[in-house]
Amino acid sequence: MIQRGIGETVYRQVQRQLEAEIRSLHRPGDALPPEAALAERFGVNRHTLRRALEGLIAEGWVERRHGLGSFVLHKPLDYDIGQRTRFTETLEAQGRVTESTVLRKLRIPAQGGVAQRLQLDEGEPVAWIETLRSVDAAPFCVISHYLPLTLLPGVLDDYSGGSLHEFIEAQHGWRLKRTESLVSGALPQGDDASLLAMPAHVPVLRVKSVNVRDRDGAPVEYALTRFRADRMQLRITP
Repeated sequence: MIQRGIGETVYRQVQRQLEAEIRSLHRPGDALPPEAALAERFGVNRHTLRRALEGLIAEGWVERRHGLGSFVLHKPLDYDIGQRTRFTETLEAQGRVTESTVLRKLRIPAQGGVAQRLQLDEGEPVAWIETLRSVDAAPFCVISHYLPLTLLPGVLDDYSGGSLHEFIEAQHGWRLKRTESLVSGALPQGDDASLLAMPAHVPVLRVKSVNVRDRDGAPVEYALTRFRADRMQLRITP
């Protein structure tokens, strides 16, 4: 019920009540009732109702499709970026079901930014491992991992999925920590749009990260992650 003169604006009350209904009653892809029906139901004018919907759009709860109406979106997941961030631990702590699938594995020569970030000479061998991470059975991100084969000579043969950092810790006893994260937006390249089940004209969020061995700071992994930007928001912590 909408109340007036209580210190909270009418449109914020409408927004809050609609958000509660989306949380409890709706699934991603559901259409909200037409604006006219919602305005009549809440006893507000169309301008007030639209302000409430704009708030829901800004918060990532719904999207407006021209000529069709407003539709419920996946609520963006909070994804922490810190020194010890691990994909599985971070999202399973939120009650999510995660899965990591290896797409391809190759031995390649280090070049350009890969060589620089791993502190290798040009041409030194690195493992390139491409993984697809899913959350609640929906594509979430694609990651290109680059690892120096001088430190991890058996990684191409032995790693077959799951948490790469847990694998490295189990195999070598090393804990990794993140020393750098560069965040940018870009259109999906290659087969990223297909893998992430998203339109090719919608940007992804790219994060370039360097992870080092905590005991001596030796670079162990350079990772380039492409997130579905509509499914997550980054929380960056020291």
